[in-house]
Amino acid sequence: MRYIFKFPDIGEGVHEGKILKWHVEKGQRVAMGDPVVQVETDKVVADIPAPRDGAVVDRFGAVGEIINVGDALIELEIEGVTGAEAQAIAAEKPKPKTQEPVDEVGFGVVGTIEVAGDAAVLPAGSEGLPAAPAAPETSPRRKALATPVSRAMARELGVDIDQVAGTGPGGRVMKSDIQAHYDRLRTAAPAPAPAAAPAPDVPRVEYEPLSMIRKAIARNMAVSKGTAAHMTVIDEVEVSELVALRRDHKDRLQARGVSLTYLPFVLKAVAGALKRHRSLNSQLDLENNRMVYKLDVNIGIAVDTDDGLVVPVIRHADRLSILELAARIQEFAVRARERKLTLDDFKDGTFTVTNYGAIGGLFGVPVINYPQAAILGIGRIVERPVVKDGQLAVGRVMPLSLSVDHRIVDGGATTRFLNDVMASLREPVGMLLGE
Repeated sequence: MRYIFKFPDIGEGVHEGKILKWHVEKGQRVAMGDPVVQVETDKVVADIPAPRDGAVVDRFGAVGEIINVGDALIELEIEGVTGAEAQAIAAEKPKPKTQEPVDEVGFGVVGTIEVAGDAAVLPAGSEGLPAAPAAPETSPRRKALATPVSRAMARELGVDIDQVAGTGPGGRVMKSDIQAHYDRLRTAAPAPAPAAAPAPDVPRVEYEPLSMIRKAIARNMAVSKGTAAHMTVIDEVEVSELVALRRDHKDRLQARGVSLTYLPFVLKAVAGALKRHRSLNSQLDLENNRMVYKLDVNIGIAVDTDDGLVVPVIRHADRLSILELAARIQEFAVRARERKLTLDDFKDGTFTVTNYGAIGGLFGVPVINYPQAAILGIGRIVERPVVKDGQLAVGRVMPLSLSVDHRIVDGGATTRFLNDVMASLREPVGMLLGE
């Protein structure tokens, strides 16, 4: 019998996907679990497996096409299925979504193009053109007879009075002769060519389809800004000890394959502060008129990729050492840029950290990863004059920007949380010792 396999609900709020690659052809036999199609969602690139053994009778959707959960993917011919099972499966069969599109040869033209006929085609040189009429023979130039008034009129009109045939006594040039000659010249003169219309200032643009990630970012940011009451507190922390600690150990750890950045120290500081300030590790549940306080500390880290920003989650960050956090960050960064993250990597985040300072910039106003309560932005560390023990010194300053949902977190709780994070970063040895 025939069986239509539909695009399944793969979880995490995924409602649609884009077909990137077909792994099967019509007539090909597949076993249950074999990948049939590669689909890009707003979070991951995933292979969708065959749900049963069978032969591919048809497949629905072309590469690049957007499909929704519940749309038909492939039609399978399944052997040995009869009776009630066959009727149940047959009842699931939807109508095929669309016929596979056929690429058309050629391209469209905006507007119209007029093609000139043969008469409009002129040779480049003089060959083939009719001979130009011979110039009329002219008599020797004569001096016109005219009164001073007539000569003044000729000068005013720009007429060569010696070329005007006079009709007055003895061939005298009269004012009427000058006017008639002027009118003939003006009528015979070719009209000046109209000035060429300026070329329209057409904007130069280039179109590119939205990626699934970019669509998700646009949707989620709009929901966050339209729902959460954003408030941002900005501060700076002097981190000279942190800079020195990293400098002393980064080469040794690099030899072990671990890239030690400042981010794992920030995550460790944030994880500790979240355990002491639960309102920033919570969620507002208005439908059930309650607050939801998260007991697990699962921190999402914003990773910049060519396709857009993704936020994989480090679960139980409070239980990990700084070296374990560094290894997890490095792993996520590589997998994100290679599009090898899975849906499980995005689940259950309770707080987010974004490190825009790694690229550039001091302060920002990060947008909350809704429905979380807060997000911390890290700016670029800069050298700046600071006062230490009453003395002016050169310090290393890290800017921090903490955005919170003001419906959940008050200003006092926001500031106290940020102070805790800053205290840990100011004296990072305490984090190494588990204090």
